Amino acid sequence: MLIFASYDNILHAFARNKEVVHTYEGHKARIHLLLPFGDHVISVDVENVLIVWNIQSEEEYLQVDFDKATFAVSAVMHPSTYLNKILLGSEQGTLQLWNIRSNKLLYSFPGWQFAVTTLEQAPAVDVVAVGLVSGHIIVHNIKFDETLMKFQQDWGPITAISFRTDGHPVMAAGSPIGHIALWDLEEKKLMCQMQEAHSTAIAGMSFVPGEPLLITNGADNAIRVWIFDGPGGTGRVLRSRMGHSAPPTKIRYHGQNGEQILSAGQDGTLQSFSTVHEKFNKSLGRGSINKKKSKKKGLKLDTMALPPITVFASEVAHQSDWDSIVACHQGYITCTTWNYQKTSMGAHKLRPAEFSKHKPIDIYATAVDITSCGNFAVIGLSTGRVDVYNMQSGIHRGCYGKERAHEGAVRGVAVDGLNQLIITAGSEGLIKFWKFKSKDLVYSTELPSSPSGILLHRDSGILGIAFDDFSISVLDIETRKIVRTFSGHRGRINDMTFSPDGRWLITSSMDCTIKTWDLPSGCLIDCFLVDSAAVSLTMSPTGDFLASTHVDDLGIYLWSNRSLYSLVSLRPLPADYEPSMVTHPSTCPVQDVDEAGDEETSDEMIEYVSPEQLGEQLVTLSSLPESRWKNLLSLDVIKKKNKPREPPKVPKSAPFFIPTVPGLIPRYIAPEEENDTQSKVVNLGVLAQKTDFYIHLEEALSTNEWSLLILTEEAAGV
Repeated sequence: MLIFASYDNILHAFARNKEVVHTYEGHKARIHLLLPFGDHVISVDVENVLIVWNIQSEEEYLQVDFDKATFAVSAVMHPSTYLNKILLGSEQGTLQLWNIRSNKLLYSFPGWQFAVTTLEQAPAVDVVAVGLVSGHIIVHNIKFDETLMKFQQDWGPITAISFRTDGHPVMAAGSPIGHIALWDLEEKKLMCQMQEAHSTAIAGMSFVPGEPLLITNGADNAIRVWIFDGPGGTGRVLRSRMGHSAPPTKIRYHGQNGEQILSAGQDGTLQSFSTVHEKFNKSLGRGSINKKKSKKKGLKLDTMALPPITVFASEVAHQSDWDSIVACHQGYITCTTWNYQKTSMGAHKLRPAEFSKHKPIDIYATAVDITSCGNFAVIGLSTGRVDVYNMQSGIHRGCYGKERAHEGAVRGVAVDGLNQLIITAGSEGLIKFWKFKSKDLVYSTELPSSPSGILLHRDSGILGIAFDDFSISVLDIETRKIVRTFSGHRGRINDMTFSPDGRWLITSSMDCTIKTWDLPSGCLIDCFLVDSAAVSLTMSPTGDFLASTHVDDLGIYLWSNRSLYSLVSLRPLPADYEPSMVTHPSTCPVQDVDEAGDEETSDEMIEYVSPEQLGEQLVTLSSLPESRWKNLLSLDVIKKKNKPREPPKVPKSAPFFIPTVPGLIPRYIAPEEENDTQSKVVNLGVLAQKTDFYIHLEEALSTNEWSLLILTEEAAGV
């Protein structure tokens, strides 16, 4: 089975959903229509060129050019039982039936004076459903050129049509606003409506043959399976797969197992993606001021929807008891809580009491953090105010400073692992340390530039600070001093993340680079370029993956940590290092080959070269660990002890069948020692059959008792 997909003017055929087996090149414009047709595949581009390809040979079988002024192809289908024939719909409203084997136009249908948007074969032979831009659906018999039925939808052009084939005469039609209409073909009337099946236009739909299942997909980056098993003929969602309909703005790993990634997108939704399997993905929904009113008004008329989430923080402690996620919204003063267990927005709206009745225009939340115990949320505002709220009850628990903590906007807040200190950074260039419980100011220091964001690694007590001048500093919260300063980015720092052990700091910038800084050595050890700038980064708590989101990209990309399974050079990069362009991770096997080549080069880089001696009277140490050189002085003794005392012996080969002794308890026959002097002449006497008299005669000869032999023979009548 092959899957055909086009990108720009190139058509690809995929096998097993990931391997490109065929590539078809010949179009000069973007392909917008595809139709598999037996041993051929038909493609139509926006310049009105139709090409029939041979699937196996990848050669053009037929090419037909249409005049866009008279017949602009907008839909294509193959009528059932019509051998070598295709039906084309146009933007002018006319239809044409072609024989692609003889390259002849068989019949032209006058149409209905509206552009054709979609064509679909009905379960009955010779019957075709035609969707028009006016919202009409024409059920037409192409054999007699006769219209059988006519329906109309008020939702705009028809985007997709499908028929049930499980015994129910039902036709489903999609619309540009996400609604689906179900028409009863026997009674020729509307049976029911499935409103807001998707938040955007229905791109395609298809009933599963012989099953009451409808598969739909839309421009909202979602695919859903609907089952029709209830009264009234309407369907319910059986299963679905969906992502963000707009690019993600912030991602963070949730929990310590490294299996779930929380992602906030420009579409206003908060979703959880699993790194193990897609079936564990779940959507926490979209933020709303009033959930009940939002449900009544629906997605299209919802005026209660909150703006997109800009910053959020999560904690797994007590997530089964109360809300465990707190989020800031763009240009909005109220912060919302979310419940990961219930996969929905929480019950609390966190905002200062003086703004409970009215919403200010120029005041909004800029930074947020949640304590490691999951009990408190710390929120910073654009006015410089920092507040603490209880996550269980949503009650305000105080603020830092007399009126406000900073003169400028709060650019970041962080709480240490023991709830002893809280660190805040302001746009005026100050970073302050506060007692978490008493809310007293402990220490304040001025930064060299205005900070744009901070990130705390709680286990090691290291604080990463990104500045507006594109530099990065690392501050130790115990000594409250800057211990490292990094520079090299040429654009605004978008995000930062620490490795689980706190040894690396990974940063992304608008200059499309992702850099890894080694904190102990204070050097840049890795840097690479990507096609589009990384908006957000997060490192797995297990250290195996780095997740990233990029500008104008809906996906979340996972980068594997090669230092876990191969030897990677961690040497400092030179000052004039030019990073190479790296393509985004994908399922294409070609990327694996390239990575293997990179690993070979890295092995050559880590070859150790002995440094030059500092002087004749000095000893230059190797800086290797003690376990690598302590035993070198006793190497001769170790080799002498490990020397074998005797040469190794070849083990005897075991027989294929091991003989056993007959009896109730099976036992193996003891192996007999081989006799090298044994004659190779076969003793035929062993194979001879012996009678009872012969056996008794041999026994009498050995025992010299002939009386027993005579009695035996007399009894036998001899």
